[in-house]
Amino acid sequence: MAAYADMTTAELQAELNELQRRYHDFQARDLRLNMARGKPSPEQLDLNLGLLSALPDSERPLASDGEDTRNYGSLLGIPEARALLAELLAVPADNVYAAGNSSLNLMYDALSRAMLYGVRGGQPLCQQGPLRWLCPVPGYDRHFAITETLGLENVPIPMLADGPDMDRVEQLVNQDKNVKGIWCVPKYANPTGITYSDAVVRRFAALRPAAADFRIYWDNAYAVHDLFPGAGDTLLNLKEACEAAGNPDIYYQFASTSKISFAAGGISALATSEANLQEMAAQIAIQNIGPDKVNQLRHVRWFEQLGGGPGQGMAGILRHMQELALIIAPKFAVVQEVLASELDGLGIASWTTPRGGYFISLDALPGTARRTVDLAKQAGVVLTEAGATWPGGQDPADSNIRIAPTYPALAELELASQLLTICLRLAAVEQLLTASRDVG
Repeated sequence: MAAYADMTTAELQAELNELQRRYHDFQARDLRLNMARGKPSPEQLDLNLGLLSALPDSERPLASDGEDTRNYGSLLGIPEARALLAELLAVPADNVYAAGNSSLNLMYDALSRAMLYGVRGGQPLCQQGPLRWLCPVPGYDRHFAITETLGLENVPIPMLADGPDMDRVEQLVNQDKNVKGIWCVPKYANPTGITYSDAVVRRFAALRPAAADFRIYWDNAYAVHDLFPGAGDTLLNLKEACEAAGNPDIYYQFASTSKISFAAGGISALATSEANLQEMAAQIAIQNIGPDKVNQLRHVRWFEQLGGGPGQGMAGILRHMQELALIIAPKFAVVQEVLASELDGLGIASWTTPRGGYFISLDALPGTARRTVDLAKQAGVVLTEAGATWPGGQDPADSNIRIAPTYPALAELELASQLLTICLRLAAVEQLLTASRDVG
């Protein structure tokens, strides 16, 4: 099919009529499909049912140091959980705080502590006046909500093919003392699927912030989430890069098993320098008396079972991720196939083809994303709100749409993807016809 921009008004009107017919056919199906969030599917969660019985009833659930996990204690997590999560993030166990199910909770808490107590002896952020936080866009709406809620100004930073625009990052971080941090999803970024290049990671590590309390919030949520095991992206080790650059304290790294085991019942990690962790531990001790250690031990034992025995937890995680990829990869493939068959050559959309993670990022014709999402909703398919990938929900181009393929069944996903493309085409034709009439 010819590009829409090359069509005459009559051809566009004929295309609109055909798309409206197809759209009404979908409306008549009374669909109830949801691909708004990156949720694990029931099939993914079912692969973890053994987790529920990973601790035998016949023995006390003791950690490797003899700690009774049912009781208080082990503020930074049990040793084996810290070791497993350290292996996941490729850092020493002494640099890891092992916590409950939510890494987002760890991020919120880390920034809240900085607001209340300051960072490494610095003045509390809440006493420093108007502050700014850098937000690569398109990006993760829940990140943006944390900083917005805590009163910081979110500053959009364009995402390039190899990561955030580091020229812009360096300019702001190294010159503006009011810039206190940056959100990063460095591997299979949400929603673009981009993995930061080695050069980008080194430039992050070599930042020379104007503010001594500036921190990189490195949300490594998809560290092992390859769609094609053995052919996934690689990410340079941030800890090692920061140490080599003489910046050992500049980062906090986060991860969880939320998209590995149970989304609402996993374990999470914060990894940072020992100096940063020592400061945090003193503050965490006021906040709680230790994490859910029973769940931590259950996770370690479960992944060790999958890996072949004691000490093989990381091998178990990698084996498990291969099983998950067999479920997830075909869903990404279905979306890509539908997008290509319905949109190639029309000149109205582009999209990413990630090798891992949980999302596909689609850029529609500027000015049509909200209309596309609204049309899909009216026909029974709920997508992530247009604009959600920008701070404040305001995409200045009104073009980016985040696609979350993981939760729906394959047949439902194919239907939802077909409807999405029809809605996208409808919105584009409507806009082009309006522009044509205005010119005429």
